Amino acid sequence: MTVHTETHGEGDAITVVTLDRPERRNAVDHATLAELTEVLEAAAARPTRVLVLTGSAGHFCAGADLTGVEDASFATLLQGVLDRLRDVSFPTIAAIEGAALGAGTQLAVACDLRVATATASFGIPAAKLGLMVNHWTVQRVATLAGPSTARAILLAAEVVTGAEALRLGLVNREGARPEALEWAERIAALAPLTIAGHKLMLNRLEATPGADDEIAAAFDRAWTSEDFAEGLDAFRNRRTPTFRGQ
Repeated sequence: MTVHTETHGEGDAITVVTLDRPERRNAVDHATLAELTEVLEAAAARPTRVLVLTGSAGHFCAGADLTGVEDASFATLLQGVLDRLRDVSFPTIAAIEGAALGAGTQLAVACDLRVATATASFGIPAAKLGLMVNHWTVQRVATLAGPSTARAILLAAEVVTGAEALRLGLVNREGARPEALEWAERIAALAPLTIAGHKLMLNRLEATPGADDEIAAAFDRAWTSEDFAEGLDAFRNRRTPTFRGQ
């Protein structure tokens, strides 16, 4: 198992979900995403009031484990996890230390709230690999971090520290798992139906982007391109990729 759960608080109202692949800095693969899906569905089936998502050994999630990523099926599986984090009726808190890159940033922004150390790092290095993230991720990053920072993250593959993320509003509070748990305990004591209703309304303010043929074509073009194959090969062989726009 690469995902572990534990419960805290009165009536086990708080569920803590920990990504536990320290040898990969908690990078997620197909199996880990499948486990996360099961864990989130189980939490939704219980009287969970708050869920805390974190990582082991000083990192949140270093992104996708590219040793096992071959095509866009990974993105589809990841999108299912992001949708569940967004749609569950209770608040979700990402407790972030170390790397929260690529899929790690996607998981973090899918949560309702974020607690991070000043030295944590956020970024989406897709342009270094030749792949694309989904339209919803772009929308969420732009909404939370602001359009200018989103462009730097997505177009220039820049990394934002936890301290800078806190200043921008991408992060709500400074800290890590202990601070996230303390906040979760306070939230768990609040009225759950009120919170569920407010979360629903907040989500409706961020309607999921509708189908767009041009965006779908661009997504498919990137994930099936020679550049993506080059990016994967360069990553696996620890060399600098040469992209040709093909």
